[in-house]
Amino acid sequence: MSFDAQPTLTGADYALRPLVAADYGGLHAAASDPEIWAQHPSPDRWKPEVYRPYFDSLLASRATLAMRDVAQDRIIGCSRYYTAPDMPGTISIGFTFLARAYWGGAANRAVKGLMLAHAFADFDAVWFHIGPDNIRSQKATMKLGARHVYDATLDMGGGTVPWRCYRLNRDAWQPAM
Repeated sequence: MSFDAQPTLTGADYALRPLVAADYGGLHAAASDPEIWAQHPSPDRWKPEVYRPYFDSLLASRATLAMRDVAQDRIIGCSRYYTAPDMPGTISIGFTFLARAYWGGAANRAVKGLMLAHAFADFDAVWFHIGPDNIRSQKATMKLGARHVYDATLDMGGGTVPWRCYRLNRDAWQPAM
């Protein structure tokens, strides 16, 4: 299977495209709110000196998508596809954040819907790994139809830390659309 981890995906209000180096300023503007990272394992990621290595890792992954608000023509966050170290042969979506102005509305469901449709063309299930204290992301992921399956301590590129592992099966997603 040859999964395209950096597709261009377009919806009515939001679009995703491969992250490029020139996106640093726009993506950092979206990420510069400390509240975005308050429940995250890296709560100081809003700081430029902490954000820069994170951005570089997203770029190096060659699997990160910049999220754009089509009407505003601006970057509002990012997400990426990856394979979790304990689940070879599967696909995960994560490393996601949205500018706070887009919380609680249709943006997360819309962009994840585009990413899920793309992933479900090749996989029967999609995994999400969320920090145990990130209640906001856990709730948003469950709203998509994902279910908590297990907890694990994994190194996802930032050191070995605990994660709550959620799975969304294709058949659970379809009725929710």
